[in-house]
Amino acid sequence: MKACLHFLALLSMLNAPHAAAEPPEVIAALLERNCTECHDAETKKGRLDLTTLAFDLIEAQGMERWTQIFDRVANGEMPPRSEAMSPGDRKALLAALESSLIAAGTATRERTGRGPMRRLNRIEFEQNLRDLLALPHLDIRDRLPADRESHHFDKVASTLDISHVQLTGYLDAVESALRQAVVTSTVPPEPKKTRVVGKQLGPHRTTGGVQSLFYARDGKGFDLEQKNADQAKETVPDPNIEFALFRSPGWPYAVYPKNVIASATGEYRVRFSARSVLQTEGFVFKKGTRPVPMNFRARKPTNHDIAEDVRVTGGIIDVQPEGGVYETTVYLLAGQTIEYGMLGLPVPQIDAQGKTGYYRYPPFPEGGQPGIAFQWLEMEGPIAPASWPPPSHRVLFDDLGADVKSAKPSEDAKRLLRRFIALAAREPVPEEAIPPFEKLVLDELQNGAPLAEALLAGYQAFLCSDLFLYLREPFAADDHFAIANRLSHFITDSRPDAALATLAMQKKLRDPATLHEETDRLISSAGFERFVNHFTDCWLNLRELRRDDPDIRLYPEYRLDDYLVESMGLETRAFFTAMLRENLPATSLIQSDFALVNDRLARHYGLPEVTSSALRRIDLPKDSPYGGLLTQGAILKVSANGTSTSPVLRGVWIMDRLIGLPPPPPPPGIPAVEPDIRGAKTIRELIAQHTKSKTCATCHAKFDPVGLALENFDVLGAWRTRYRGTSEGERLTGIDRAGHDFAFTLAGQVDASGQLADGRPFANIHDLKAILAANPRQLARNLLHQFTLYATGTPVQFSDRRDIEAMLDACAQDGYRVRDLVHALVQSPIFLGNPKP
Repeated sequence: MKACLHFLALLSMLNAPHAAAEPPEVIAALLERNCTECHDAETKKGRLDLTTLAFDLIEAQGMERWTQIFDRVANGEMPPRSEAMSPGDRKALLAALESSLIAAGTATRERTGRGPMRRLNRIEFEQNLRDLLALPHLDIRDRLPADRESHHFDKVASTLDISHVQLTGYLDAVESALRQAVVTSTVPPEPKKTRVVGKQLGPHRTTGGVQSLFYARDGKGFDLEQKNADQAKETVPDPNIEFALFRSPGWPYAVYPKNVIASATGEYRVRFSARSVLQTEGFVFKKGTRPVPMNFRARKPTNHDIAEDVRVTGGIIDVQPEGGVYETTVYLLAGQTIEYGMLGLPVPQIDAQGKTGYYRYPPFPEGGQPGIAFQWLEMEGPIAPASWPPPSHRVLFDDLGADVKSAKPSEDAKRLLRRFIALAAREPVPEEAIPPFEKLVLDELQNGAPLAEALLAGYQAFLCSDLFLYLREPFAADDHFAIANRLSHFITDSRPDAALATLAMQKKLRDPATLHEETDRLISSAGFERFVNHFTDCWLNLRELRRDDPDIRLYPEYRLDDYLVESMGLETRAFFTAMLRENLPATSLIQSDFALVNDRLARHYGLPEVTSSALRRIDLPKDSPYGGLLTQGAILKVSANGTSTSPVLRGVWIMDRLIGLPPPPPPPGIPAVEPDIRGAKTIRELIAQHTKSKTCATCHAKFDPVGLALENFDVLGAWRTRYRGTSEGERLTGIDRAGHDFAFTLAGQVDASGQLADGRPFANIHDLKAILAANPRQLARNLLHQFTLYATGTPVQFSDRRDIEAMLDACAQDGYRVRDLVHALVQSPIFLGNPKP
């Protein structure tokens, strides 16, 4: 009873925000009694001196530091167990700190909102311009400086500053976008159809060895040297000749049809006849046994991949053994062609150090080498818009036509400027903000500029102003446009569409049912894919999926396998989409009884065969180590380095990004644990040596065991039972996908057992998954933290924690389902602000 009264007395002393340099008496006394022996000016353990640390909770740095202290005390990490604080003191200190931190945070929120105005990052800016100008293929992102990141995201308001460098980039990007929106011809470009057959379908000489591609009649290759003279003699293309291709694209040679070139920038319709085949000895091919996937790559008709802007377009097509006519739409710049992009086939490379010194096609798989035989191809375009001038031009100049002629240029300039500002602004623009833009346009006219150029100057100025570049925090009770902007930039990475903007105009977005319905609608929309791509690029670091190519000495089977890497990214994004759209539980981060795989992923994971490039949902065997984000190839690749797997790096990555318990950064001067790729020492031996220090061991115990449980997965997530090396162990040799000799060794057995910091043991990945999934609230809490940061541009603050826990309480009964978490956030004060009348 006495302790309780003491506790209540302490609480009563802490009812106001504290901005003084000195902590309140209660906190100071508790710190002096329990903490300053190790954290004063002389000892300063962990580089923390509590005797000089200002108790300034108004400044972000001070709030962050005292929040860290609170969390260390709450988790029992400070003071350490050997110098334990009494339960009464710990409870009193936490209560005192919590009261001060919440009071300071609440006062700041009521005064200025949760965070500052946020600048659009370059991804959002580009998409805003695409939607505004009706230019879905607009590409101006790289004209802007890369946005700084914080907490893994490029949407944090405090790091999205503006400088003359950024402003120059915005001016340049906007000018480019506006120029692309304008047409100068009174009629659309005339569509052109080009059809190629026979030897027009491919190059006149071999690229990557004769077995990579050749022409054939009745399934039999001929003219295998493909001499220039033979090509020149073929004045009339022979429709009975097939062009057979058995290699994936790759430097230094590109394979594309002859004289199929875009006459103007735009969309083109591509149709072709083809069948999947199997090449056997003697350059003979027969009907294939499974589909072969392919796509097209937009590029200039050159063979300099390194210097060219090569871009996949038109989607993936599965060419069937029965053959058929296939159709897709590609987007090309003027002068570009379409390169054939076979997926998952060998990529012969020059082997200057090998036996041949040139190309060598790898050995055929049993039954023959899959490929595609083409009979004909045609491309038609550019596809004309439904009306002319196109929508992009009419956004700028309304009904003035392609020549932008006006009998009353000044009147039309004012009208069109106001019309454009109304279209471009995401909320009503105050009348007093318009005159400077109007003056700029009229001054341009008076100086002799054509009406179109004068208007473009005004449009450019508006699109680079704070009225377009920034998103506001919802602050007032009737601030429905700020809510609409926050919701659309959260779920679609772009401006509100017409339906959402109308609801903002009608002031209906503070109605819970309406907001719930709009959230669901946007999650079901096509724009949701942009959220999935951008969010997973940041949170799961999928933007770095192609970083760190697998070491060809140790993993020759992965050499130049772009189809596998691309499929891994598609899998993780599709799975995350399902988590939201199907409202899966938060434990899906760790485990699930299904997987989304295509033909390449099924082989990679050792699952039953799938005969399609499209991802398919399959039920996993009960003993499968896969299921959930944790053991997907993309996750396991970005948490490795291409050469080896490190339990330290993987453990840190998982605890930070999936679990939401990031370890502190290592002390300065501490080297990383480098695996021994020779195979002489096991990773456990290296970690044990690294963690001899008590300080290192305490910290590593929080994440090393998680990484060790994942050691059965190699650098791309395939299952393994032994490590690979370069010298120690059983030697294996062969020829890789590029036609080069390889040799590696199978070294020691993988041991994926371990014990978590709290003492719970696990024997393998199945046990670890069960342990992690047993705390769904922490998994859901982490997701809410990630969603909050992405949606609001401000990390979860101490004063937000009660709101976060209230959301979790609301979602607990149904198992912390992911879509429910999004709805809870969107309906919360964190998202909607604390409205003032």
